[in-house]
Amino acid sequence: MENTWPDSAGRLVDGGHVLPVRIYFEDTDFSGVVYHGSFIRFMERGRSDFVRLLGVGHTALDKGEHGERLAFAVRRIHADFFKPGRIDDLLEVHTAAEEMAGARLVLRQSVRRGDTVLVDARVTIVLITPEGRARRIPDAVRDRFQAAG
Repeated sequence: MENTWPDSAGRLVDGGHVLPVRIYFEDTDFSGVVYHGSFIRFMERGRSDFVRLLGVGHTALDKGEHGERLAFAVRRIHADFFKPGRIDDLLEVHTAAEEMAGARLVLRQSVRRGDTVLVDARVTIVLITPEGRARRIPDAVRDRFQAAG
């Protein structure tokens, strides 16, 4: 399975994005189980790589390539933790756009070991200016998310 992941940014798939994540000692707590905050970090990487591969990454947004300087900010995370991850596991972070409205984008994310879902989350992100004001998602950005499924 490892040899099928030549790109550290993961890959776009029908309906979203998949990112491989190897579990290292630094990701675990004293018992050798993945610390819950590490799962949040893995999902952030999945979101970042998803938008980057869609062509609307953080750098492009910050440079104003979509009309003005913008950034995605997490507004809400609802996460359910079902099973532990352990050192040396190879996990996958699955990310898909679930809904868009105005400045808001809701993503469904899961962290899986094979077919087993370890964490399932619904993440709401909003598009904001550097001053923190919400901005409607530009049509070109909206189109890229819709094309991804």
